[in-house]
Amino acid sequence: MSDQQQIEEHNEGAGFEHEDWSAGTVYAFLIGLTLVCVLVFLFLRGMYAFLDARSRASQPQQNPLAISTGPLERNLPRSKVQEQIKTTFPDPRLEENERQEINQFRIGEEETLNSYGWVNQPAGLVHIPIERAMELVAQRGLPTRPQGAATEHVATGAPARPPGQSPAK
Repeated sequence: MSDQQQIEEHNEGAGFEHEDWSAGTVYAFLIGLTLVCVLVFLFLRGMYAFLDARSRASQPQQNPLAISTGPLERNLPRSKVQEQIKTTFPDPRLEENERQEINQFRIGEEETLNSYGWVNQPAGLVHIPIERAMELVAQRGLPTRPQGAATEHVATGAPARPPGQSPAK
């Protein structure tokens, strides 16, 4: 006798499963799973419709002087959303295209730094190009205070006094 036959005779209950699920059983499971998913979907849809109707019914009466905004639109085209953002939201708004916006800002700053223009025309205040401003500072120097006023209050520890006022004794 071979070894295999001896093992089978000795252990008759041991072995392998001779039968897997049939194709009909697998199909029945998949169909049942699909039906359960559809039923859960329909239940949830009905529940949300009920809760939405209940929420609308419990809203307080709107003031007759208030402007009606119409129903809530959840799916708006991008152009309409951007139009509403520009008209309804105050500044500052979130950046939409950071690179373009920072480049436009930098170009505006460069134009301001390198051009002449009015800051306050009635007061006669203008801005000049930065290169010209540096040339003028190099020629004329920076404004300074009289030498005595600055050193006197530092040496004595007394507060600085406005020009033309005599020291208190």
